This record gives sequence, structure tokens and C-alpha cells, in this order.
Amino acid sequence: MEAEEMKKDRELIKRLRQLAITKQLNFLIGSGASAKSIGLMRDFKDDVSSGKTANDFLTEKIKEVSIKLLDETYEFDEGHKISGNLEDYYEFIKVIIDVLNLSNSRQAPKSANIFTTNYDLFLEKAVDRLLLNSRFIFNDGAKGYFTRELDSSNYNQVVSYKGLNDNYISEIPSISLIKPHGSVNWQEEQEKIYICNHVTKNPMIVKPTGLEAQDTFLNNYFHEMLRVFQLELDKPQSVLFIIGFSFQDKHIGKMILRALKNPELMMYVFAYSDSDRQIYMDNLGVSSLPANLKILTPSNFDNKNLTKNTNDRSEEWYSLTLDNFNNILSGATLEDLKDDKSK
Repeated sequence: MEAEEMKKDRELIKRLRQLAITKQLNFLIGSGASAKSIGLMRDFKDDVSSGKTANDFLTEKIKEVSIKLLDETYEFDEGHKISGNLEDYYEFIKVIIDVLNLSNSRQAPKSANIFTTNYDLFLEKAVDRLLLNSRFIFNDGAKGYFTRELDSSNYNQVVSYKGLNDNYISEIPSISLIKPHGSVNWQEEQEKIYICNHVTKNPMIVKPTGLEAQDTFLNNYFHEMLRVFQLELDKPQSVLFIIGFSFQDKHIGKMILRALKNPELMMYVFAYSDSDRQIYMDNLGVSSLPANLKILTPSNFDNKNLTKNTNDRSEEWYSLTLDNFNNILSGATLEDLKDDKSK
């Protein structure tokens, strides 16, 4: 039985790697991916005495962590949590670049889209670090040099490297970052949004108030970000990997269900714990899953690919985190394409 479970684990991981290499690659990253250093919404409470809401405290925490990231002042106090979380994101971006370098640009573009409802700066800091030593293009939707204005028309660009003698053209891997809930380094001025190199005093963000759909669609910029999300999922031969996202954002959940009507789209959700499976289904409002939507929990993988935890009673349990996802995809090679059933 043990050997059979290990075989299933190997086959599943190979399948995930095949999809990453051969399909148009998309990711949706939620707050769970940053929970190691920031926490989750449920960790924050309203304070009647100060008049601050849980959302206020969450925003303050995100801004505080993001400032430390940019200043690189996270060596002390809870700095190990921030640096550990940054390492998770660094490896995540590195894995994406490695996968894109394996893909065949004649079958699918050497590009990946990262959609995130988070407004922290972990992804940006990880990209900044990797750009020093890796060749890839990063596109956050901004145009300009000293003054960088957000414009969704800047997405969907393909960049190639031309040989010195014009004897070949090679597509360079590119990563697009789309933040439909805004970012702590976005600033609004005269009905335009600018992407800054610092955390702004009053950032353009959509707080998790339960009215995200209303807030998002009333703002043209956020509407455009979600439009990009929908268009990408409507493309043929696409895959979406979802990490740290529990579908509590109802408007995004509805968009995902609509996108699943595209029969060529495959969607894999990585759940933190086994109990999350039913929670995700409840949040999506479905009693059964469409054929092209898979919710993977720790029980789908061998323990060696998971994070071991211990509860208050010294009982061991396993979770599936961004770090585990990175390790699952990090070993991808062209050998994974043999006997490819994903086409």
C-alpha cells in the first residue's frame, strides 16, 4: 500500500510539472502565502477603544512588514519570519523562471502571470533580488522611468534576445505581476495610479471588507486588473495554480467558476490542510467539482513533500505550503514530458 501511495505521489508531481512546462502558465497567490510573517485576517480584531478595525490593523501590519522588506531591516525581533517568507517567494520566482526556460515558445509563450490579492511587497522584493543574477523580464504593468504609471495595456508583451550577429532570436522568460486588490506602493494622483519604490502613506488597496466586488468594480484600475485575469483564463491550453487562497473573495470565486467553462483550462488549488477542501468548496458554493478543477490537500502527497507540524498534544500533522509547492515544481526537467498525457 505504501509503495502504491508513493507511486501516486510521483505521478501527480510529474503531471503538475508537465502542465507547468507545456501550458500557458498562471498563478493566483492569496494571503496564506504571506501568513508566516503577516498572519491572516482572522488574526486581527476590532479595537473599540481606539476605533480601529481589524482591517486597519492588518493594513498596518502589511505596511510595517513591507517597509522592513524594502529597508532590509528584518534581522531582529520577528525578522526570521520575514526573511523566511521572503525566501519562500524568492524560490517561487526562481522555480517559475526555471520552468519557463524548459518550455517550448512555439507551443506556449515563455511567460507566466502572477495574480495576487495580497498588497504586500514580497513578490517585488524577491524579483528585485533575482534580477541581479537571472535573465528574465518582469512586468508589473507600469510605464515610465522615474515616474511609473500603472497601465494594464502594458501586459501581454513578448521580449526576445537577438544574437550579436542577428543569427538567432530567443524569447526571454517573462513574468507579469497583476494585483487586483492594489498594493502598498501604489499611490493615486489626479485619477492616475503610480507605482512607487516605497510604501505610500495612503496606498491604493481594496481592503477585505466583504464589499471587495463593489470596491473593485467601481475603480477602473482594479476592474482592468480583473479583466486581465479573466482574459488569461479564457485562453486555450492554460493552467492556473492557486496557493494560499481560500475563495473568501466572492467576486474572484465567481470569476473562477466562470473561467472553468473553458474546457482547455486546468486549475489546481493547493490547500494548506485536509480540512480546507470542504471550506474551499463551501466558499465557492459548489457541492461537486468541475472536471478541470482539482483541490489538492496534504493527503494527496507523500509526507516527504509536506511540512510537518506538531499540535498542543504533541501530535504530528502535515500542511501544504508555498515552500512545499516550490519543492514540488523545482525538480522539473524535460524528462517529465515523456509520456505526456496533458496534451
